[in-house]
Amino acid sequence: MSGAAVTHRAIIHLDLDAFYASVEQLRRPELRGLPVIVGGAPSGDGGAQLNRGVVSAASYEARAFGVHSAMPLRTALRLCPQAVLVPVDFRAYRDASRTVFDIARDYTPLIEPLSLDEAFLEVTGSIRRFGTAQHIAEEVRERILATSGLHASFGVATCKTVAKIASDLRKPRGFVVVEPGDEASFLAPLPLRRLPGLGPAAERALSGLGISTLGQLAALPLDTVQRRTGRASGTSLWERAQGIDTAAVSVPGAPRSVSREETFARDVAQRDELHARIAELAGDVGARLRSGGWTARTVTLKLRYSDFTTITRQETLASSTATDTTVRNAALALLDAAWSGGAVRLLGVGVTGLADAPQLDLFDRPANDRIDHTLDRLRERFGQTAIRRGTGEGLHDLDWRGDDLRR
Repeated sequence: MSGAAVTHRAIIHLDLDAFYASVEQLRRPELRGLPVIVGGAPSGDGGAQLNRGVVSAASYEARAFGVHSAMPLRTALRLCPQAVLVPVDFRAYRDASRTVFDIARDYTPLIEPLSLDEAFLEVTGSIRRFGTAQHIAEEVRERILATSGLHASFGVATCKTVAKIASDLRKPRGFVVVEPGDEASFLAPLPLRRLPGLGPAAERALSGLGISTLGQLAALPLDTVQRRTGRASGTSLWERAQGIDTAAVSVPGAPRSVSREETFARDVAQRDELHARIAELAGDVGARLRSGGWTARTVTLKLRYSDFTTITRQETLASSTATDTTVRNAALALLDAAWSGGAVRLLGVGVTGLADAPQLDLFDRPANDRIDHTLDRLRERFGQTAIRRGTGEGLHDLDWRGDDLRR
């Protein structure tokens, strides 16, 4: 079976179930089985403030009450007053996502991440080594659960459209395989809204023809669909309703930018505190650059005051960098030049002008660069909060929070 010739593509869509909420329930076992809403800025007591955001994620227990992402937190808590509100912790979610995607990379380098919790995997070239696409998906699912404790839904098919629909069909912990040649019959009974990219306007236009399922859409003449939904859009919808989708799994290169921002639980008007937060934000940005193998040329500061006035400032560096201190020092200089002294609601640090980093031996790197890579490894081993840089220069600013470097 694993050595059989492959005449069709093999695509897996991986979708982690209620990802942010599931990570929080793993971190805090007392939350398991309870309705959990993730959203809002952290408050001083470890919770989240209601007036600072929307629902980022909801556990399935909370979804049963009608809670969904992008809903205002106050609305969500009216629907589910017994819910536990947990502030967003993107660092924890990135760490969990990295663990999951590292497992997937053991089977294929062709991964198209759609978000922290969702990706397409092209495994056509992996079948000879690992077995069928279904077998690969099963192994990935088992390893994700064993390694991270997270559940995921999987769709396996010959194209991206069908694989995504399949993974969404039986969530949570869904596992749907659509065999080659069965794409059209699998899609036919499903409602129009199941087709990715078919929005409310197109659904209304097709409903005017009495069309409610993908099979009915596929059976229409192409020119009829084009007249109702537009030429290019109509062609895409009509083909994909039949299971025809030749879009490749797209492996991303360097992004245009990397940024990290924080909305404070309480407005901040102390320079030292703003400097400390910039140091942490710059550290996150630097770590993301190094994990992606990139350098950046321009540093950007984003500052939002308590009255929602927002300013951005940027500085182009003399040379590209992936070093925490270089990003931090540029952002600090931008803050000192731009800050009026007023209370700050949101602070952000970002970089643009990304390029692939040169491949250097460890001992050819500048001292600060070597320190950053060492800190990255320590955080991977002991956790993201184990060690960090301060706001000044050099090793004397490091703050070790772990128990024993020899562990």
